[in-house]
Amino acid sequence: MIFLVILYAKFRIMILDKLENADLYFEAVPRFREFMQFFNDNDLEELPACKIKLMGDDPFVNILDFKGKAEKDCKMEAHQDYIDIQIPLGDDEQMGWKAQEDCQEVSAEYDEGKDVEFYKDKATTMLTVPKGHFVVFFPSDAHQPGIAAGKSYRKIIVKTKISEN
Repeated sequence: MIFLVILYAKFRIMILDKLENADLYFEAVPRFREFMQFFNDNDLEELPACKIKLMGDDPFVNILDFKGKAEKDCKMEAHQDYIDIQIPLGDDEQMGWKAQEDCQEVSAEYDEGKDVEFYKDKATTMLTVPKGHFVVFFPSDAHQPGIAAGKSYRKIIVKTKISEN
């Protein structure tokens, strides 16, 4: 398993795993250890939807309540400066994935202030992130979260700056 973590750290590919295995990725995902300490010390299902800064702006946590959309209405997005760690707190969440370098149709140019660029491209892979699991999207991973028309969700999105290691 150590070899696998080294590969994640070097190549920065999407991660999908159980929360109970989070410690396997502490070396590969910057400040994931600090977030998991916060996660384990708090009942995030009871907190209101909000933004929480754990260590200034890195990392910060968004607790979101939202309604899913039809796949055609969910935007493909990618980031340059931050890694997304997404954790569904209620039901499973359907998401799409595509290598960012393969995205061809920009629908909204990169916004440096929000660290996001949107694409018209469709996912090449669909995945389900079950409750009790997390997914990590690096800047090389375009992603399309919240696919489920009309379904209500509660989730956590942790934003942590990409490390140059």
